[in-house]
Amino acid sequence: MVNYLLKITAELENLTNLQPQGGCDDPNFSYLFKVKCGRCGEVSQKETCVTLSETVALPAGKATTNLMQKCKFCGRDGTITMIPGQGKPLTDEASQAGKYAPLMQFDCRGYEPLEYVFSSGWKAESIEGTKFDDIDLSAGEFSEYDEKGECPVMISNLRSTFDVVK
Repeated sequence: MVNYLLKITAELENLTNLQPQGGCDDPNFSYLFKVKCGRCGEVSQKETCVTLSETVALPAGKATTNLMQKCKFCGRDGTITMIPGQGKPLTDEASQAGKYAPLMQFDCRGYEPLEYVFSSGWKAESIEGTKFDDIDLSAGEFSEYDEKGECPVMISNLRSTFDVVK
């Protein structure tokens, strides 16, 4: 069992508090990433989708997990269980300092997460307090104009990393 902490960063222009629409522990937010099999090293062709609100029962016992998947190459079963409570929004200060904000922790058995894919369902607020909801980051950036603050707002240079945590 290895725990991976997904961390994100981006260049925020006149924005702060970038996070999933319902907060960092949003049960309906979909995390998309490729996985690598721990046995044969095969990387999944398509992104795997993991959501807090979706659980499946493990075959032995009463425990549940958020994803159970069989490697298409070697047939080994693997699971990914989400561990909420670690996430924090990406602030303007952290962004300017080049720091990463923790988003979600994953308990991975038989798989290693790779290549997080940014998608829709994000929110942020301008430095002036204007809220921007349902931001789609699938194109790799977001730009808008803050009427209240009379300034452009932008999210660019999105980056993510999976760090092993104890």
